[in-house]
Amino acid sequence: MDDLDKKSGFLTGGKVTRREVLKTGVIAAAGLTLLPTVLAACSSSSSGGKVTVGNNHSDASDLAGMKAVNDAFTKANSSITLTMNTVDHNTFQDQINNYLGATPDDAFSWFSGYRMRFFADKGLATAIDDSWANVKSNFTAGFANSVVGNDKKVYGIPVDYYPWCVFYRKSLFSDKGYTVPATWNDLLTLCAKMKTDGLTPFAFGDSDGWPAMGTFDILNLRLNGYDFHVGLMTGAQKWTDPKVTTVFQTWAKLIPFYTDGYAGLTWQQACDTLVRKTAGLYFLGLFMTGEVSTVDKTAVDDIDFFPFPFFGNAFDAEQALDAPIDIWMLSAKSPSLQADLASAKTYLEFWAKGSTQLLMYAANNGFIPCATDADQTTLSVLTKKAVAIVSKAQKITQFLDRDTRPDFAGANSMQSFLLNFLKTPTQDLVAFQQSIQDFWDKLPVYKG
Repeated sequence: MDDLDKKSGFLTGGKVTRREVLKTGVIAAAGLTLLPTVLAACSSSSSGGKVTVGNNHSDASDLAGMKAVNDAFTKANSSITLTMNTVDHNTFQDQINNYLGATPDDAFSWFSGYRMRFFADKGLATAIDDSWANVKSNFTAGFANSVVGNDKKVYGIPVDYYPWCVFYRKSLFSDKGYTVPATWNDLLTLCAKMKTDGLTPFAFGDSDGWPAMGTFDILNLRLNGYDFHVGLMTGAQKWTDPKVTTVFQTWAKLIPFYTDGYAGLTWQQACDTLVRKTAGLYFLGLFMTGEVSTVDKTAVDDIDFFPFPFFGNAFDAEQALDAPIDIWMLSAKSPSLQADLASAKTYLEFWAKGSTQLLMYAANNGFIPCATDADQTTLSVLTKKAVAIVSKAQKITQFLDRDTRPDFAGANSMQSFLLNFLKTPTQDLVAFQQSIQDFWDKLPVYKG
């Protein structure tokens, strides 16, 4: 993983990715401003016709989409001066508390569900019920529910979502005679066969800490069901529960099939092994297609995917999966928000259009538009399949770092615990799980 320059706040080395801070050359080319790691946004104090936005979509393809959206917004609203400050995804998440509590931008990109409600409850977000009234007819009930706070007010505009599934290359499966596994045992059998064929069965890279969360989520959903998983994320269930032990014991059977040195690999580097056909499978979000296109555009049409296999238990019917929803919100403590409020709401309402969301999708078709007026004929075959899979899911989660407290999901907490497990999956799980529960129990009381 690249080192952080302590003076500038920039990451040194590596390529520009969604999870890494943008380098100055790319920022200049894109016409964007990069915040230092402390996330102290330079909000305007002038009145009228201005809006500042904090963006955590820092991957190259995402930035192309953001530029297209902002160009379209500026063209449609020539009297509004728009300034966007971009920070890499991980840094934004790790420092979001300090950011929103200090001098944030007027609007910022964030997540729906628990993570949205957390900051709304802390008084760090501004309700947008009036704007929502103007655009709510363009969203399904599911998306509408995802942006309602505990106080029943609306705090965000849903803009895209993506499911987590198991990806593979169709030509590799055809050449090797592999079939898509329907059950957990089928998956283990396939992995063993891939290994004997000289392949890495499962591409995996966790240097950023968050990819492992997806595997924990799906195993817990498959083995223990949606209700237990949601309870575990919110503290209603204990990490010391034997059901959690079963998750880690099951996961340990998959780890021998992972990419060598996965702890030091980014998700993009892991994805590249799938593109090069040195790995057979890859479990990640649909946004990974953006990386596939960057490495080899011809490979995109050869990508296919399937839901993580089932265990033949009572929870199979849920067909649960992670399908995180990205949203745009308004901060509460921006020093310029009072002056910029009308412009900021105009910006959020612009994001509620299908045509706007399709600009982001065109840059990275891993992000599926939420707006119902988005032209479905423009969606790729892969995207339409994703829509079909998500529509069948009876239970949908937002991803571990979105479904739990921000102070429990960071680099020094759950990400670190999962890396610890991956490093030594044969460790004393009782003691390991107790350490997680002890950490949770020491967190300040959440009064959301």
